[in-house]
Amino acid sequence: MGRILAFVYGALCYLIFFVTFLYAIGFVGNVFVPKSIDSGVEGPLVQALIINTVLLSLFAVQHSVMARQWFKRAWIRIVPAPVERSTYVLLASLALLLLYWQWQPMKGSVWDVTNPTGKLVLQALFWMGWGGVLFSTYLVDHFALFGLKQVYRYLKGIPDEPLPFKTPALYKMVRHPLYLGFIVGFWSAPRMTVGHLFFAAVTTAYIIVAIQFEERDLIKFYGDTYREYRQRVWMLVPFPKRK
Repeated sequence: MGRILAFVYGALCYLIFFVTFLYAIGFVGNVFVPKSIDSGVEGPLVQALIINTVLLSLFAVQHSVMARQWFKRAWIRIVPAPVERSTYVLLASLALLLLYWQWQPMKGSVWDVTNPTGKLVLQALFWMGWGGVLFSTYLVDHFALFGLKQVYRYLKGIPDEPLPFKTPALYKMVRHPLYLGFIVGFWSAPRMTVGHLFFAAVTTAYIIVAIQFEERDLIKFYGDTYREYRQRVWMLVPFPKRK
């Protein structure tokens, strides 16, 4: 019964994540969703900045702290190891849902591209960025990344195994194509408002900082294999390979 409950819990966490991810596309792109980054009544600028900073910080702290190995070692004393990843994904999704709900619009215009070709290019980049995010998760191991594989293996009584180091497709061009996809998606806006600019700037800064912590863990885990990869392949910008 415990294995079945763990699998059901993991499946629900994955479903919540996937809905949250799809909503993120609409939220940032101001399409398809009832509450987006620029929708709603605009309030005082200082108040909006404070609230939005708190919302972004809440997600950043949860997302980074819970991903560290020292936290995981302590966390699995409370949360069973097979559902540790699912719980992480669930809490990250809830932090994002709170951000969507309470985000304060700042509607001042930074730029507004009216040229049809320029607008089309930015819209194409937006969808390519988000598509790249999803594609990158499958290149690694989509279902392990979001906890579903762990609870499935637990249900079947199969011991969990760490992900092997591999660099398929986009990972041969940059070390973090998933993060690059987010950055492209965040910044590719035909109309950039103050609120959208603030969101894009803060999340981009967070991504760059978070990568430093993530790569420390990767070096500890994969050792010289990751060090060599880090020397050979650029972090986010797909320049030609280093010799």
